[in-house]
Amino acid sequence: MVYGDLQFFDIIIFAAIAVFIIYRLRSVLGKRTGFQKKPVDQQFAKKQSTQEKQEKEEVKIPHLRENEQKLEDVYKKIPSFEHKAFLEGAKKAFEIIITAFNNGDKKTLKNLVSPHVYKAFETAINSGSNNPKSQFYSLVIDGIADAKVENGKITIGVNFISEQILSDNEEDIIKNKDTWVFEKPENSNGPAWTLVST
Repeated sequence: MVYGDLQFFDIIIFAAIAVFIIYRLRSVLGKRTGFQKKPVDQQFAKKQSTQEKQEKEEVKIPHLRENEQKLEDVYKKIPSFEHKAFLEGAKKAFEIIITAFNNGDKKTLKNLVSPHVYKAFETAINSGSNNPKSQFYSLVIDGIADAKVENGKITIGVNFISEQILSDNEEDIIKNKDTWVFEKPENSNGPAWTLVST
């Protein structure tokens, strides 16, 4: 066997070893095809999947009237919030509080309003500013003045338009526009709100 034949034989051996190593690597690492995602592509797909999941989990805000749009901020932070129940409760609270004030019913007032607001009502009652003969003729909610969730509290300002009969004469009617602010703890599941400003 000449020198050239030995060199050729060595090449064949090295080639066989290389083929064996490549085979082993492919069996361990797997074969990459044109359809496999590159690491960057996989990261992008994962990020996109997370975004899609977050979008699905976004709060579904119900239809709000034009003058109720500020309630969106409450819905975004308190998904369980129900504006229809709140507005209905606010309207009833307005009637109860005004009626209690006119009748000089301090006990009822104290349970529904903040100490600061109660003090103002108490002073007005003591000075005789209330009118026991007054009664509601009409009451409507004229939209939301403000709504926010801050410092662990939900605070909502409601615009009211009310008409009250001041005496036995049904023509003796006065029309008022008021903005009342209601508040309750963010983590409260109860329906009770407190009047904190008039």
